[in-house]
Amino acid sequence: MKPHYLCHLVLRTFSLSFIGLGFFGGLTPRLHSSDTNTKVTVDVTIDPKIAAKKTKETDKNDPARLEWFRDQAIGMFVHWSLDSQHGTVISHWMCGAEKKIIDRFINDSPKTFVARDFDADDIARLASVCGLKYLVFTAKHHNGFCMFRTETTPFNVMNTPLAKDVTKDFADACRKWHIGFGIYFSPIDFYWCHTQGRDLHFLAGNVPLKNPGLMYYNRRQVKELFSNYGPVDMAFFDGPPERLKDDVWAMQPSCLVTRGAMETPEQNMPSKPIEGAWEACFTMSESWSYKPTNDVYKTGRRLIDMLIEIRARGGNLLLNVSPDDRGRLPFEQERIIQELGTWLFFNGEAIYRVRPWSTQKEEGVWYTKSRDSNTVYAFLTGSEWKYGERREIVLKSVKASPSTKVEIVGQSGKVFEHHPEADIATRWEQKPDGLHVSAIVCYRPYDNRKWPNPIVLRISDAEPASR
Repeated sequence: MKPHYLCHLVLRTFSLSFIGLGFFGGLTPRLHSSDTNTKVTVDVTIDPKIAAKKTKETDKNDPARLEWFRDQAIGMFVHWSLDSQHGTVISHWMCGAEKKIIDRFINDSPKTFVARDFDADDIARLASVCGLKYLVFTAKHHNGFCMFRTETTPFNVMNTPLAKDVTKDFADACRKWHIGFGIYFSPIDFYWCHTQGRDLHFLAGNVPLKNPGLMYYNRRQVKELFSNYGPVDMAFFDGPPERLKDDVWAMQPSCLVTRGAMETPEQNMPSKPIEGAWEACFTMSESWSYKPTNDVYKTGRRLIDMLIEIRARGGNLLLNVSPDDRGRLPFEQERIIQELGTWLFFNGEAIYRVRPWSTQKEEGVWYTKSRDSNTVYAFLTGSEWKYGERREIVLKSVKASPSTKVEIVGQSGKVFEHHPEADIATRWEQKPDGLHVSAIVCYRPYDNRKWPNPIVLRISDAEPASR
């Protein structure tokens, strides 16, 4: 690509057209959900009827879809862009960098973006196998580089040696492996601001509402993303979502807007439940994007504990992965996700389709409740429970009913391998100080019979203990 990509001329033309169109009007839905390969031409002739349509349906997320989202529990966040070649923080390094470095990034880095090992299918399959129910991909981060086919700018993945519509690859892979597909989009665009001669930062002067040209530019890209890739389950706006989220709801009413319309705490664990649907976004290490050295990863056990806490408080966990410069997931990330997946393989019923219970936590125990019944799940997080060990637990927050049954989630309670004579029955008794449970762990995910991750109790027809 030649320097500057004729961007000044193109954006000036956009700005003039934008003013003449009366601030873009509304967006005309042209989505055919049965044909995910349909190419919808992005023009600037917008149906004004949609702009005038201010109904409740286009002002908020669909309540039924919000409940669907709450059932999903955990998703995979994929941060990948041009910066992966350089091992830097994604996009943010551009703030305060010298102009010549930014110019080199814009003009030269696309020429070396080969990513010959990239395989969206493999990443989506890993998510599916390990129990992550949806995937959100960074179609455009703050750097302004579009990881999708676009008519708005030459600064996009099709003008690289990779020359693949990466967003389409992820959309197709998610549908193949039956997981939800979400799009991350940044309204803050450092590439656009740089070509306008602006300093790069997140202050009000660089937000779309203060820049009609940037708003127009973003809305064209959002129209492409939510017209050309079939049904999209969720949109994540990492920046001011004004007008953009309304455009999404106009084109795809069943698409959920997460960040921009719900609480999405980032790298921060809420101390109490948040009303309604919410999503906590966390990295597996210290970085959102690929960091080849000097990174520190959370353990699988730590991530499992975080997932339990988030679910007990009613939220979803959006767990980040960061493909490297070749498009592969780092070894450490894949292995940690597999540990998380092993735990979910046995304990998923206590994580999906659950809601907060009357008590979220007591010492060493977290709780969730089935969305559709009075079954309560108690996550025993205090210490490792040894294989074949009988343990006595007192649950102070639970009261058994006459029809209550207590079991360890994931095991039948009928077979103790190589010990047919063993008494492995789970017993329980309601006493004044709580529900007393005596149980033995007799399933073994690992060869060495050591299982360092939390055991979960299923308590049917449970009632809250009186206080």
